[in-house]
Amino acid sequence: MKIKAQITGIEYEFKLVRNLKEFEFKHFNVNELPSSCLVNDGKFSFRLSKWVSPKRTRSYPYERVYNTLGNLKKITVIPIIKDEGKKGDRDFIQWDTVSLMSLLDVFVVFAYYHNAEKHPSRANKITRQQLDNDLVIRKIKEIKSYHSSALHWNLKEIKNSFPKLIQKAKLSFRKLNVSLGVEFHSERGIDKFSTQFSKGVEQFMNTSRKKAKEAQAREMKTIQPKEALSTLTKATITIENYLGGEYYFTTDEIKIKKDKLFLIEAKHSRTALLPSIGDIKDGLLKMILYSNLKEVYIDHLKFEPIPVVKLTSTKIVGNIKSSQTRKEINEFIDKQDFSKRQLETINNLILESKANQFLVYIENAV
Repeated sequence: MKIKAQITGIEYEFKLVRNLKEFEFKHFNVNELPSSCLVNDGKFSFRLSKWVSPKRTRSYPYERVYNTLGNLKKITVIPIIKDEGKKGDRDFIQWDTVSLMSLLDVFVVFAYYHNAEKHPSRANKITRQQLDNDLVIRKIKEIKSYHSSALHWNLKEIKNSFPKLIQKAKLSFRKLNVSLGVEFHSERGIDKFSTQFSKGVEQFMNTSRKKAKEAQAREMKTIQPKEALSTLTKATITIENYLGGEYYFTTDEIKIKKDKLFLIEAKHSRTALLPSIGDIKDGLLKMILYSNLKEVYIDHLKFEPIPVVKLTSTKIVGNIKSSQTRKEINEFIDKQDFSKRQLETINNLILESKANQFLVYIENAV
């Protein structure tokens, strides 16, 4: 089943954003900072997140970005290429990552790894990769005095910075090959990636979208280990936004009741009472999108979207929905053995759902 929708703007209230640890820009080293933090530079402060890989399915990058959303300027640092060595993974940044960050008004600092260590036990693999900190500092200083939108910044950087940045990354892996004695993937892959920019941003966008559609089609055929679904109904959802971006997602579940379409993002834990906070925030980034959908269609039929975050565990007793009364929710909670932190997460999650008009289901996974 294929769903098409539009987004004309983003409105969202955050309740699960944690207090960020603060750092001074004069001591800035992106490799030593936590995954999300607040950085102060005199009267200028910004929220920073960093990705360890350009691939969106590694290391909860959505959680890192979610933690920085809200007021103040938001900056995220993303390596455009990560090669872990011939025996590891190699990932390239995709257009829809950039487009999503633009939609969320997040400035992207595109970076590359210029140093690493040889893996202590695995041949032809590296670890502890280090980003070029001088490059990141220089770009943040540019953003500080940049007065256009994150969209314009991100497009400008792709157009002006990518060709040289790709070559820097390529040269860096070549140097690491010599200094560490580690084999990397063929440079032909980087050269092929580089050719996407020979005709401008549009070629990069189209190539990335083709890959995203292929990944979307593959995901339609799979059930992830962290999914415990009450139905096997998945659907692809293609979202167009006012920035000209398109996002290709696969819903974990959908349910249709008359003209209402329930878009369900499912998170499961087999060992804990609740999925991890990283999993939950990963799902919430989808809620930011789904709660702002307009003009939702399936085969020319229009539906009212109802976004849902569903949390499941084999250890949960019974089930509850955020739309139920506070008394019913409290009775459900009393039957569980939630920790203080889990209770805080549930209460804030319900507050966030009510503020943004999506639902939360907490259920036993059969």
